[in-house]
Amino acid sequence: MIRSTLIGFLAVLLWASLALFTTLSGAVPPLLLNGFSFAVATLIGLVYGFSNAARRQTLKQTLRLPPVVLGAGIAGLFFFHALYFASLRLAPPVEANLLNYLWPLFIVLGSGLVAGRAPGWRQWIGALLGLIGTGLIVMKESGFQFETAYLPGYALALGAAFFWTSYSLAARRFAHVPTLAVTWYCLGTSVLSFILHAAFETTVLPQNGLEWSAVLGLGLGPVGIAFFFWDEGMKRGDVSILGAAAYAAPLLSTLLLIGFGQAELTLRIAIACLLITFGAALAASSLFGRDRRTEPAAQTPVP
Repeated sequence: MIRSTLIGFLAVLLWASLALFTTLSGAVPPLLLNGFSFAVATLIGLVYGFSNAARRQTLKQTLRLPPVVLGAGIAGLFFFHALYFASLRLAPPVEANLLNYLWPLFIVLGSGLVAGRAPGWRQWIGALLGLIGTGLIVMKESGFQFETAYLPGYALALGAAFFWTSYSLAARRFAHVPTLAVTWYCLGTSVLSFILHAAFETTVLPQNGLEWSAVLGLGLGPVGIAFFFWDEGMKRGDVSILGAAAYAAPLLSTLLLIGFGQAELTLRIAIACLLITFGAALAASSLFGRDRRTEPAAQTPVP
């Protein structure tokens, strides 16, 4: 369990580079960027899957999964991103981001339903500290200003949070499904993104090597490989700890932007850093030293 939890946290570390790579990718519209990124992730999954006979056989078996499993995986990845991008168009990004980042708290709340063990006080306090810290990161000097005119955008941001929570917790319920199945989730998400891009966006391609490198970086990391790591963490790691620790992503993302001169370090960011770091450490403290012989087995019902 410890190994899988740490692998899941690698996804959180990769997600931290999302804002930086997106900033460096230029004016590429969101759905097109999504399509490119998940296409790269699909290629990585195929290369890894065909790297030896055992993985090749596993990858072929995942094509025979029940449609409900493949459909749920594609829907989780695609609708989360689609709803999130749409929310940023219909509501101020500060409030939309805060509502979207309720998903780690929702995962902690739902972890007891899928992992067979209710989250402890460390996970609850860690998740709440993370939420407060994330609020400090995304808010501006004027604070939060929720207005009824932006209710559709708020609803979409909440919808994105619920979609990602459902996708993540469903991974635990389908723990018998090989992680290589994420390859097909990425392929379906890429195809749907390209289709909707053609319908609703104006095509703007990356203009230079740096922007193309940023697009490749997205597919290699936060909008690609990260989902393979997250799948492993959700299926065989500690769900409640990963939920609380996920608040490290917006913090690390902000620190990366500061390091590359895209944002400024302020007292508010420093306080958020302390809150999220302490919350994540508190949530994870119960993992080490836990007697794994008492761990309940992951539930793996046939879909």
